[in-house]
Amino acid sequence: MNMDWLYRYPQLYSGILLKRYKRFFADIELVSGETVTAHCPNTGPMTGVSTIGSLVQLSRSDNPQRKLAYTWELIQVNDQKPTWVGVNTSLPNRIVKLALQQRLFPELNPYSQIKSEVVYGQDQKSRVDFYLTGDAGQKPIYLEVKNTTWTEGNLALFPDTETTRGQKHLLELRAVLPQNRAVMLYFINRDDCFEFCSGDRADPTYGKLLRSAIAQGLEVLPCRFAVSPEGIRYLGLAKLTLL
Repeated sequence: MNMDWLYRYPQLYSGILLKRYKRFFADIELVSGETVTAHCPNTGPMTGVSTIGSLVQLSRSDNPQRKLAYTWELIQVNDQKPTWVGVNTSLPNRIVKLALQQRLFPELNPYSQIKSEVVYGQDQKSRVDFYLTGDAGQKPIYLEVKNTTWTEGNLALFPDTETTRGQKHLLELRAVLPQNRAVMLYFINRDDCFEFCSGDRADPTYGKLLRSAIAQGLEVLPCRFAVSPEGIRYLGLAKLTLL
């Protein structure tokens, strides 16, 4: 387990979630009493992590070109055992890249080069999140990252809605096998989950494709992260449960 910070948040501002609407917007009442509209980086349903009245944390940009100065970063869930959950879906890839540079995923070793957003797929219109290469004779690694926040108890689930894009990623990863390694990394953006499974209730097709891809050689890394207003740490792997 790595206990060092992978990422430190900038100054954050506390508030209460009043409402989330039109996918991209969230009204927040700050502790000062001011109500602001923040950008919501997660355009999905945010199942279980968008409850009105929850404590949230916002970052603020001084860029005058931005329409919304505030960005919704975190939400606190579970009244009995308060847990922070990451909301900003632009962060997981940045953090995974930092972790790759620090060699925090021994399951992926060895590799010496890390490339981001590499074109691949039959139509050459898709981009894999990371492409890892090493010495001659080592299979290249195609690595896709999926932000994961939906839970049932201590079980993390992905996806939380039907995702044709996610289904396509599984098909494309499966297609690069066996000449290459294909890895799906689920970024569990909270520290209260110890197992991972596909969210079949939300998208049964995705679950079937995932199991089929695993049977053909797809590697799955359900990665646990501790999230707090201070920053983000890597905790290691959750148990993969194929129900």
